[in-house]
Amino acid sequence: MKANKLNSLVLLIAVACVFAAFVAFRSANPTSSKVVYMQFSTVESIIPGGMGRSKMTTILPDGTKTDEDLQNFYSMVGINFGNITNNNIAITKKINDLVSQGWEFDKIVTGTQSPTDKNGQGIFISRYFFKRAVE
Repeated sequence: MKANKLNSLVLLIAVACVFAAFVAFRSANPTSSKVVYMQFSTVESIIPGGMGRSKMTTILPDGTKTDEDLQNFYSMVGINFGNITNNNIAITKKINDLVSQGWEFDKIVTGTQSPTDKNGQGIFISRYFFKRAVE
């Protein structure tokens, strides 16, 4: 009789451990939520003389689009570090706003189209990706 009680106790402990592991795994890896992504892109002009256009474009998951003007890297006298600083402030503000809305920064992808000998036109583009879980 004592062996049966001991076997029952061991079986009960084993079942409890399996159940606890299942609950812990389920809590750590929720399967009921999915992830949505959104992005914003910055296109900054590197056209000498300040003749280019620079913008920050945001595309929300519902397809809503907003554009905000940024300043060009160059002015009439060369590189304008004040404009670069102002763009950095605007981009950082956008990131902080999105994070405060529950978006998690995912990654950034950058690229350039450099000026050539035939023309002095170019752009610097960055794509900022964010994600968040939805139920």
